[in-house]
Amino acid sequence: MSTTEFDAIVLGAGAAGLMCAAIAGQRGRRVLLLDHADQVGKKILISGGGRCNFTNVNTAPDRFISANPHFAKSALARYTPADFVALVDRYGIAYHEKTLGQLFCDGSAKQIVAMLLEEAANGGVDVRTGQPVRDVTHADAKFTVRFGDASFSAPALVIATGGPSIPQMGATGFAYDLARQFGLKVVEPRPALVPLTLGGDDVLFRELSGIAAPVEARAGKAAFREAALFTHRGLSGPAILQASSYWRHGEPVTIDFLPDTPKDWLLEAKRSRPRATLRAALGAMLPDRLAETLAERLALTGELAAQTDRKLADAESRLTRWDFRPNGTEGFAKAEVTVGGISTASLSSQTMVAKTVPNLYAVGEAVDVTGWLGGYNFQWAWASGHAAGQVI
Repeated sequence: MSTTEFDAIVLGAGAAGLMCAAIAGQRGRRVLLLDHADQVGKKILISGGGRCNFTNVNTAPDRFISANPHFAKSALARYTPADFVALVDRYGIAYHEKTLGQLFCDGSAKQIVAMLLEEAANGGVDVRTGQPVRDVTHADAKFTVRFGDASFSAPALVIATGGPSIPQMGATGFAYDLARQFGLKVVEPRPALVPLTLGGDDVLFRELSGIAAPVEARAGKAAFREAALFTHRGLSGPAILQASSYWRHGEPVTIDFLPDTPKDWLLEAKRSRPRATLRAALGAMLPDRLAETLAERLALTGELAAQTDRKLADAESRLTRWDFRPNGTEGFAKAEVTVGGISTASLSSQTMVAKTVPNLYAVGEAVDVTGWLGGYNFQWAWASGHAAGQVI
């Protein structure tokens, strides 16, 4: 079998791989971009409800999870949201800012994929899809990749195949297998930005499926103020998805159902509306069925005037620190991203190259860097892909 030579081979035509290949190609490198899927950028296309939340203007290193919280700083500083927005502007793609700094296309995520493909074409990148990567080897300072029935080699190889989240889109743990093959460490991957499941005493809350409310959700030391949604399996919504990235089995997720309510509001309600019930008082601030369920669990029946101040203070405290004990998550099938991945201890934060294998790089979700919900993971993909693309 004859082998076609390139300067660099990028495995994975998602956000990070497309960016990396385009940057390297425009620097004059002969780049081959490979993906086993039948089209490039599949996760880009489904993101943001099809409108692609392509970055977040509030990007900062503290919004990323990693065994090394400092690792992402270099790449993020050298390719910022403003840099990607400038690229989007150059292509005339209209966009808007939603809540919390999230930028979305006005039209379609297809525009972002088309833009990245044009950038790759401008760099002469050879893009091939729809075949499995059968084998990757390294000898005589060259990486050889068998892709379907073809063979390609290059002195530089980039792992940009992502993590195992959303397997129905073709996602796998291939990046980790390849990293281990070359002696790189892998931080145990787990689902992130994922709904949580409830069992035991919390099963009652599954009956509230479809009800949402603005809350503050805490897991570990992290806290997020956004909406929580009750589902037929447990908890979801932006606040819960955010907290899930920090949650560990056996730990609680603590919900403040009334984050904007002043202290002692229930005692004040007793004075101003003594004949109201707890359910009625809660119903003025929360959806009716949620108010009813919380009141039932607190077991405060009758008028507020009939309750002692101590009982009302205890009820208020519980409502602001309500512990749920999830029995799991909905897994990689429903996870937007993956926490964990190729260890940052194995990589250079400047170039994303492996410290022990010359010219082997890893970028994007394959690496142990995971952003918050809201465009942060795309910004990491652009930044890490850019960092590697500048040097391969």
